[in-house]
Amino acid sequence: MITDKTYLSAMEKYNFPKTLTGIKGLDEITEGGIPQGRPTLICGGPGCGKTLMSIEFIVRGAVEYNEPGVIMAFEEKAEELEMNVASLGFDLKALRDNKMIKIDHVHIERSEIEETGEYDLDGLFIRLGYAIDSIGAKRVVLDTIENLFSGLNNQAILRSELRRLFHWLKEKGVTAVITGERGDNALTRQGLEEYVSDCVILLEHRVINQISTRLLRVVKYRGSVHGTNEYPFLIDKDGISVLPVTSLLLESEVSSERVSSGIPSLDKMLEGKGFYRGSSILVSGTAGTGKTSIAASFANQACLDKKRCVYMAFEESPKQIVRNMKSIGFDLDKHVSEGILEFHAFRPTLYGLEMHLVAIHKIIKRFKPQVVILDPITNLITVGSVSEVKAMLIRLIDFLQEEQITVMFTALTLNNIVNEQTDEGVSSLVDAWLLVRDIELNGERNRGLYIMKSRGMKHSNQVREFVISDEGLNLVDVYLGPEGVVVGSAREAQILSEETGKALHGHALSRKDREILRKKTVLEAQIANLRTEFESVEEELNKVYMEEELKKEILERNRQEMTKIRRGADGANEASDNSKQ
Repeated sequence: MITDKTYLSAMEKYNFPKTLTGIKGLDEITEGGIPQGRPTLICGGPGCGKTLMSIEFIVRGAVEYNEPGVIMAFEEKAEELEMNVASLGFDLKALRDNKMIKIDHVHIERSEIEETGEYDLDGLFIRLGYAIDSIGAKRVVLDTIENLFSGLNNQAILRSELRRLFHWLKEKGVTAVITGERGDNALTRQGLEEYVSDCVILLEHRVINQISTRLLRVVKYRGSVHGTNEYPFLIDKDGISVLPVTSLLLESEVSSERVSSGIPSLDKMLEGKGFYRGSSILVSGTAGTGKTSIAASFANQACLDKKRCVYMAFEESPKQIVRNMKSIGFDLDKHVSEGILEFHAFRPTLYGLEMHLVAIHKIIKRFKPQVVILDPITNLITVGSVSEVKAMLIRLIDFLQEEQITVMFTALTLNNIVNEQTDEGVSSLVDAWLLVRDIELNGERNRGLYIMKSRGMKHSNQVREFVISDEGLNLVDVYLGPEGVVVGSAREAQILSEETGKALHGHALSRKDREILRKKTVLEAQIANLRTEFESVEEELNKVYMEEELKKEILERNRQEMTKIRRGADGANEASDNSKQ
């Protein structure tokens, strides 16, 4: 919805006053609403929503912008209009009682507006002017204009009075909405209203392949830029919702924050952190590979992290999903009770693709989730071609990226060949793609999961066995046997064989260790004996050596003593000889 600030900036930019309609999406398409003080034509075939849109313009003006309005109806009475729009939540009677809305039913009789053989709308101007002045109306609706000129064949008078009516409305300064029926070769039956209106909005109700779709297009808007594409719109209990998303610029913000997948082993394959917030994830695989289980795990983790989640289911009812997920340990019903998980389940054939887009857009705007799940998108192929489904998903992804909402799609592949047809061509658009495949081996059917791509982050290139148990989801390493990858019971047998081999090997090593220990003990004893024997021999040798050294010492002392004795004897003899002389 366009804010008042945006509205004022648009007026300043173009110096062009506009009136907000209050209709969701329409004010965005018209860059701030319809021309203020000038007439706007809403035209289309029967059942396309002209009357409802014009009445909502009046009701929103009275309730949201405090602008009183007049509804001049030429077909239905006030009581009939009140009853018709009550299903949209509009209480016209209360607004009439509060003098915010005035409804005037005018039954057209040519005799009442003919004077002297000429057709004249002066009586209508007086009646309408009184209604406007009585409540100070700022908005006016004329529904439908064809009734004013029923039975009139004079084209000159018709054109003159039409121009006079539009000019009169401009002079009154009211913002007028005039409804008109679609003509054969023109937008209206008279073929003139679209030329004298300042803004023309065309509504269409198409039925293709038994699927109904309502579309809106702004054919012209004098003095203002506007969206020129066809926009789907939805009529439900909350009124009219127009989806203005057709071609967005690739300028959305990005986040580096991570969101867990709910499977720790899968997060580990994604740098241990999970997916980027605001990214789009595709989970594709054949039937029974666990795509819904992965989506439920993602939703469960988001709710555990206190993030609001919307789960769109196209195959199973919410109760069925809640029951099935309890078998693998996910209590989704608890999150529903807490108001952070909301299921929306319907068959794709309920709406056309455009209406699905509007419905999803409306749900997201109301609930404001951080996570959205669509399970599975392949069912949408029942209401459109592959290219149409892809175009619808492109618009949805663009919208979710603008809102920074993380979305997970599941898609059914019909074979094991990865190609653009298996996932409705959306694989090139998403940021991350998980592929779950069957692995048939030894009479068993097991599952394998690998990451085809994950933009902006490192991710594992390994194939992991995908195991679903009553404890949840897990990815385990595959084992390489003699003949290649083994999974399931073959993997368990391989693990058991390896563990048995390790046990036997350990036992053999233990026995050898004990033998070595015994030999070591014997050798150490022998070494101790040899060391003792060596010490004994060494001691004997030292004894002999010491005895020899002692003998040498004694002999040397004796020699020295003998030398002293001889020297003493020689001195005595010499003294005796001297005395004799």
